[in-house]
Amino acid sequence: MSTYFYDPRQGHGLPHDPFKAIVAPRPIGWISTVDTEGRVNLAPYSFFGAFNGNPPIVGFASEGYKDSIRNVEATGEFVYNLATRPLAEAMNQTSAPLHYGEDEMAFAGLRAAPSTLVAPPRVAATPAALECKVLQVTRLNDAEGKVLNSYLVLGQVIGVHIDPAYLKDGIFDTLAAQPISRCGYRGYYSAIGEMFEMFRPTVTTAK
Repeated sequence: MSTYFYDPRQGHGLPHDPFKAIVAPRPIGWISTVDTEGRVNLAPYSFFGAFNGNPPIVGFASEGYKDSIRNVEATGEFVYNLATRPLAEAMNQTSAPLHYGEDEMAFAGLRAAPSTLVAPPRVAATPAALECKVLQVTRLNDAEGKVLNSYLVLGQVIGVHIDPAYLKDGIFDTLAAQPISRCGYRGYYSAIGEMFEMFRPTVTTAK
């Protein structure tokens, strides 16, 4: 079976780079931080994920040394805010290139809510937020060892906030929360529209 193959180092030969459309959907890391003066920064990152369950660890990556990286290195804290369909426009507003020290949360018309264990505030309207302590900030290299202008932040979740409206019989209602994700190319997003249940198979060793 033939495929369209390309080496990213040589170019993709297509109208647009398909990488971000293939690795999709990707949860949005909507990250709030503060600087050493307590000024709030809120920014969405399309390279985000969960990396461990116990203890819970999440991470996001920034292409470029942006304000979020500067703040987490200085303070060692951040908050992940769940980006949802009702908050999509506000989330997009927080990607605006404001000057360092300007408050994207206020710029987007979002109300801040205090966190419990860390200094950065939460987005009050989000269905869920994770307070995090930074474990490491790593500058990435490529396969040839070239140092990239990209930074990976890993943080341990030390506090979880959930809007009780999204707890149904003790289970977080992901479908009702309508998380949004990036789906590649310049402006493609998706909202969760279907969930199905499937369990891992169990294997019985024959004697």
